[in-house]
Amino acid sequence: MTLFWLITVLFVGGLLAWLAERWQAAAPRWVALAALALAAGLAILLLSGADAMTAWPASPAGGAWLSELEWPWIPRFGISFHLALDGISLLLIALTVFLGFMAVACSWTEITQRSGFFHFNLLWTLAGVLGVFLAMDLFLFFFFWEVMLIPMYFLISIWGHEKRAYAAMKFFLFTQISGLLMLLSILALAFIHRQSTGVYTFDYFTLLGSRLDPGTADWLMLGFLAAFLVKLPSVPFHTWLPDAHTQAPTGGSVILAGILLKTGAYGLIRFVVPLFPDAAHRFTPVAMTLGVLSILYGAKLAFAQSDLKRLIAYSSVSHMGFVLLGVFAWNALALQGAVMTMLAHGVSSAALFMVAGALQERLHTREMGRLGGLWPKIPRIAVVALFFFIATLGMPGLGNFIGEFLVLLGAFKVSVAMTSLAALGLIAAPIYALIAIQRTFYGSARATRPIADFGVREMAMMAFMIAAMVWMGIYPQSMLEVASPAVEKLNRTAAVGAMLP
Repeated sequence: MTLFWLITVLFVGGLLAWLAERWQAAAPRWVALAALALAAGLAILLLSGADAMTAWPASPAGGAWLSELEWPWIPRFGISFHLALDGISLLLIALTVFLGFMAVACSWTEITQRSGFFHFNLLWTLAGVLGVFLAMDLFLFFFFWEVMLIPMYFLISIWGHEKRAYAAMKFFLFTQISGLLMLLSILALAFIHRQSTGVYTFDYFTLLGSRLDPGTADWLMLGFLAAFLVKLPSVPFHTWLPDAHTQAPTGGSVILAGILLKTGAYGLIRFVVPLFPDAAHRFTPVAMTLGVLSILYGAKLAFAQSDLKRLIAYSSVSHMGFVLLGVFAWNALALQGAVMTMLAHGVSSAALFMVAGALQERLHTREMGRLGGLWPKIPRIAVVALFFFIATLGMPGLGNFIGEFLVLLGAFKVSVAMTSLAALGLIAAPIYALIAIQRTFYGSARATRPIADFGVREMAMMAFMIAAMVWMGIYPQSMLEVASPAVEKLNRTAAVGAMLP
């Protein structure tokens, strides 16, 4: 039942936050924090292993699973409310709840209009994300996939900046159309299984054993792949991301960069390769090429930006390319690296968007050409920005370095050429990161009026995020051990880490 309440708490909390605005303008924020605190308590309970089920390892999933819940939902079509938790989903749930706190905290002064509806959409987006990370029924997975998209559309379209309507519609069309392709693949997979067995089912563990001819498997895999590559995003499906990030409110950018992009990576790890191992093997050269293109092209576009939020957005495209490379290398090192990169990038990108949002709130601009000389005026913001830009370029001792190093180490076993090209991204990242620092905080000062530096609330948020980055860099084994059983199980389920032809 812990898994059920983990999602339900956020759904109910969102409704209460919406209603609380009628009582007091600040009440929705406190309701949202209370809901997230309850969710954090449940996540800690799961992390401690107190909810682990002794009978569950005997299931078809094997011993990598920590907790499970299954209720009949639409039995006529084999649809159930089936949730399950392993180490990978547990780490991503912890990331989701943690960044949920950060999203509420960084919106404290920015969101002054319709704050109840804002926190409703924020919590429902988080609830949908948790459902995505837990759903083991493909129909239920698609349901949660849609639940997380619609509130994010409202977050961008209502509380975004000057071109918010365009950015929100572009986000919605890209994700909705690709999601419908995934739905077609889900339905086709269920119907094919029905033809061969006489039983309708959308259960993940049952469908893992489906026998498909190569042509059918390729098409079904591409349907799933479309949804996940758009959400990741990978070049050339990335064009919605810079607009969405640029126009979203700070809390929306934190959730979008820190969490929603990770649902695409999670989908690749959980569904694409295990459900279609042979098709994924055939697609490996293309997927790894897309990963390398994302790394290099994203870095090039980041280098060309004058808008600070767009620079950070394109850096996300580049860093998520490492995740795509690691997933399709598909060995234990590369998968562990992909998981670590997801966690580290979630924290570092969210922190950078919080810095960019703070600068925009104070200076009403994102253009680096209109900034400059800010270090003496706002030294705390400058130091925090420098730390997270150094983190995102892969400084040893911080989380991003661990993830990208493991990805490259695992990918080297699959393709030396692809790994060598991907490693160029480690050279490109310092270029755009240091240029952003130089143009924003050094040089001649353009702002003449006093500017408020980070206060106690904002420095407390950043202290938690800095601590998380340092912990991932200094003691990554604590997370690698949590993910290891799930990674080993996935690696045995679909070993596609073969040498590229």
